[in-house]
Amino acid sequence: MLTLTAPQKTIFHKISAGRKLLALCVVSTALFQIESLTVLACLTFAVIALYLSQGLSFAKFGARMLWPLWPFVLIIVLYHGITYDIAAGGEIILRMLIAVALANLVTMTTALNDMIDVLMGLLRPLNWIGISTKPVALTIALFIRFIPTLIERGITMHAALRARSTGKSGWRIVVPLTLSVLNDADHVANALRARGGVGTNDEG
Repeated sequence: MLTLTAPQKTIFHKISAGRKLLALCVVSTALFQIESLTVLACLTFAVIALYLSQGLSFAKFGARMLWPLWPFVLIIVLYHGITYDIAAGGEIILRMLIAVALANLVTMTTALNDMIDVLMGLLRPLNWIGISTKPVALTIALFIRFIPTLIERGITMHAALRARSTGKSGWRIVVPLTLSVLNDADHVANALRARGGVGTNDEG
């Protein structure tokens, strides 16, 4: 699992959960529109600098969290090596590493309770129509903790579409990725109800 909390406090812990989540959403969306290997390489070095800025031990911890990505990197290298499309393979790899590393940085430095507080604030209008925001916020927060895994899935879908088509995959991954996330959300909600984690009579 990529979503482990950092064992030490950093400057990123002082940034509000709302700002970090907003920045993550913006950057993750923008990454899929960048197809310059040079720009992606610069962003990769910037992300590495973010980790190293908090000390070597923090950077090593973050690197260990990214280690499960190596099978995907290997597959991409082999495929694009065979097709002689090295540049495209490099873009996919860097895009994946940047997105997952940033998502992991957020989850490493953000408490689950802080995420829930942000989401409950955003969902507060639901109280006006009688919907309790607490179980909804809890479910969403749990998935935010799994953002690295979700982004990894999105990168995989993006690469699959690129392999099947010479055009840009662009927004074509939105529908299948959304359906996949909704399916996972349903499973998590059922698991929470089965364990008594989400009550039907909770007050928002």
